[in-house]
Amino acid sequence: MHPMLNIAVRAARNAGEIISRSADNVGKLQINRKGINDFATEVDRMAEQEIIKIIKTAFPDHAILAEESGEHKGNDFVWIIDPLDGTTNFLHGFPVYAVSIALQVKGKLELGVVYDPLRDELFTAERGGGAMMNNRRIRVTNQTGLKGALIGTGFPFKSQQHLDAYLGMFRTIHADSAGIRRAGAAALDLAYVAIGRLDGFWEIGLHPWDMAAGILLIKEAGGVATDFAFQDNYMETGNVIAGNPKMHQVLYQAIEPHVTEALTRLKAK
Repeated sequence: MHPMLNIAVRAARNAGEIISRSADNVGKLQINRKGINDFATEVDRMAEQEIIKIIKTAFPDHAILAEESGEHKGNDFVWIIDPLDGTTNFLHGFPVYAVSIALQVKGKLELGVVYDPLRDELFTAERGGGAMMNNRRIRVTNQTGLKGALIGTGFPFKSQQHLDAYLGMFRTIHADSAGIRRAGAAALDLAYVAIGRLDGFWEIGLHPWDMAAGILLIKEAGGVATDFAFQDNYMETGNVIAGNPKMHQVLYQAIEPHVTEALTRLKAK
């Protein structure tokens, strides 16, 4: 897997350079609205094209699932790509966004890369090989309860039918935790759980490219991630709870009373 990780790192860094070069010219960018509160820019597309070019040059038979261009058919090796997670932040000059690249083989996540070009922080993980940040091994925290815990989340702005359920979860967790942070880039939130900057995380309505790399980072850093039914169907439901084993259990217990039937349903293919 090492050569593939090297390719993913090179692709992420090249995409990061494209994003950084464009950060001072946001006002001149062409912006497309994909849906409610969902935007794409020419930077998203250029960064994605660069990632795909690097991957396809090295592995022409591999499949790709990318946020902007969708599915590219191939074999059992599937690269899951978010070229710019946090586009809305990027457009507003809010300094929280990242590149996310993961590789899934026959349904199992094998490697993940999350790259923050602003801080030059490179998070990497290989299945069975641990998680790193800039070549330094990282671990989830030892926090055992909500008291004193800092928790990350994301608002369900694309899934507003779940807003009432989410607010119930928020109230329960907010009442006992040290604080809740919503930065607007799930890939980085998950990476921050892996490195211990956050004690836990939950969100409704994510896409595979938002979470694939970050979930592998957490697992390889000693953490746990499930969907709201305590299963591994987060890529299919879009819903995730993550943290160290104890914090995951605590978050699940806080969230479970507010989970509706609709939130445990798998998304239609």
